[in-house]
Amino acid sequence: MDGYEDTTMRPPLQAILLFLLASPLTGQVLTDSNLPIVIITTDGGADIADDPKVKASMKIIDRGPGQRNYVADQGNTLFLNYSGRIGIELRGSSSQESPKKNYGLTTRMADDITNNNVSLLGMPEENDWILGGMVFDTAFVRDYFCQNLYRRMGNYGSRAVYCEVIINNDYKGLYLLQEKLKADDNRIDVLKIGKNDNTLPALSGGYISKADKLTGGDQVNWRMYSIEYSPVDYIHELPKPADATAAQTGYISNEFFKLETAARNNDFSAVNGYPSIIDVPSFIDFILVNEFASNPDAYQYSTYFHKDRNGKLRAGPVWDLDLSFGNDLFQWYLDRSKTNLWYFEDYFNNNGSRFWYDLFHNNTFRCYLSKRWHGLLETGMPLNREVREAFIDETVALISEAVVRDCQRWGKNSNLAERITAIKTFMEGREQWITSSIGSYSACNNLAVPQLTITKIMYHPQTSTQFPVGDDLEFLEIRNTGTTTVNLSGIYFMGTGLVYQFPANSTLGAGRCVIIASNATVFQAKYGFSPFGQFTRHLSNSGEILFLADAFGNQVDVVEYSDQSPWPAADGNGSYLRLRNTSLDNSLAENWEASADVITSVQEPPTDVKFSLYPNPVSGILTISSDTEISSITIYDLNGTILLTKEGGGFSGMIDMSPFTSGTYIVRIFTANGSYPQKIIRK
Repeated sequence: MDGYEDTTMRPPLQAILLFLLASPLTGQVLTDSNLPIVIITTDGGADIADDPKVKASMKIIDRGPGQRNYVADQGNTLFLNYSGRIGIELRGSSSQESPKKNYGLTTRMADDITNNNVSLLGMPEENDWILGGMVFDTAFVRDYFCQNLYRRMGNYGSRAVYCEVIINNDYKGLYLLQEKLKADDNRIDVLKIGKNDNTLPALSGGYISKADKLTGGDQVNWRMYSIEYSPVDYIHELPKPADATAAQTGYISNEFFKLETAARNNDFSAVNGYPSIIDVPSFIDFILVNEFASNPDAYQYSTYFHKDRNGKLRAGPVWDLDLSFGNDLFQWYLDRSKTNLWYFEDYFNNNGSRFWYDLFHNNTFRCYLSKRWHGLLETGMPLNREVREAFIDETVALISEAVVRDCQRWGKNSNLAERITAIKTFMEGREQWITSSIGSYSACNNLAVPQLTITKIMYHPQTSTQFPVGDDLEFLEIRNTGTTTVNLSGIYFMGTGLVYQFPANSTLGAGRCVIIASNATVFQAKYGFSPFGQFTRHLSNSGEILFLADAFGNQVDVVEYSDQSPWPAADGNGSYLRLRNTSLDNSLAENWEASADVITSVQEPPTDVKFSLYPNPVSGILTISSDTEISSITIYDLNGTILLTKEGGGFSGMIDMSPFTSGTYIVRIFTANGSYPQKIIRK
């Protein structure tokens, strides 16, 4: 099944399945392993079905790294990583036709109803997990390698730990216990959109969407088409399809169609082209992992995307890469994983939505794709041959003992060494072909970026009676440390967590600074002046990476602050971090200090903007006009709570105030020159 077997005389799938089901599989009893051992017992010995989950108990035996684990230790709490209740079901589509199954499970409390967030085998706490049997990968390393590669490239990929599994006293073989893809701070880090989030800014996220085949009663939420006009079906993961409103489906599908239009029109403008819609680096990394792996399903099936509130559309995480590096569903007469083609233009098989093809054929996007590819091949980088082969060899040494047992259990050829050699050879050929075919990156190499520097960080404000919500008082100061005015179009914070993109065509003079805050109205109430803009989500109280980038992901500035020494003490005590001098390297903790100085103004107040709001008081439609283009309009109550946000794009806008109760509100107008508040009265 790894690309070197004779595929010319293969029997039909039905005959293979009948043979497998009719043939007695060699018995295998597991007593001990160098890997963790997972023991599952369903209530009453019930069979595990596709749906719903059946009740069961699970124990995970793990003495720790480098230690041997014994089935006999299942009653010894000293060696149990988990001992408790779960719900378990079969998962997968094609894989369910294999005798060896994949499983989905939820860790639960003793009541068998309440989810139990726990850490399994060192992975962050959650309740949704997968036992992946690698049923189509006789080398047992493909998906594990790709997920780890994706993480080492700086992205979130599903964490996974090899283990051996016993269900109802039946040894099932070698598995990966891994994280299910879902919204979570430690998984896909987006806000969870709810049923009532049907107006901006809540309507803008967070979403998890996927292009995939339909299984288990799935319905198509929207459809796009490939370069040859074959359909590509899109399905909600977040919100759940049954919970998605028409407004939510309309909003997120429109983001994809906007991408399609911009890519088709070759529009790479930072103002309104594809870089204003998508997080370009995430699309590049998604392409490179799947193309290097030669994944024939890369853009059609198990193709995930996510979008945070007010954030850009991001590709990923990668998923389901067992069919890769020369492996395919040979029993179905499929042999598509090759070294010498791009999978977004594989005219005879899956190629996904057309925007993948059009992005690649945009010269600017392709330049950055090539730049990233060549960077990943450099010494010490994740795709470098020595690095990747060392990782594979380490993985093989870990699992080789269990592979023999798994293959004996399921009647497979256990010649792992031959399969691993074939994968390494395939990787060499694939690297050579991509390098010769991807094109030059000279046009986007060593480009100058704006000299913008993060100079103040209020990440854990002190609360008070007047300002009881600390998160509302967070802010960042960004200074132009260069000698020329900077056009801020396309500048944004890359990654997940903090979300902010500067308004199109906004500028910052030499030596000047702007402040962006988590809540513009609360900030103004405390400090007496308006911040330039307002970010979404919140800064971590323990520390995080702040990566300021241009529209294509080029690093403008990066700071990884922390609440731990040697960083100054600014953790909830009323102080903020302040760079001692703008000439110093702000990546070093020693160049920062804790400051409690009151911020009275910024050196460059927003340019005066003339605007009008009428009528005021208002009972119905509020009309807002400005002599500067409006990027957005936000309505707050007097406590600073955001009640509604409306996207701009012109010099006027209208807000229907009739749903609001009588009282006083703050209307804040955001423009390229800053933000401007105005009180209005709802009659």
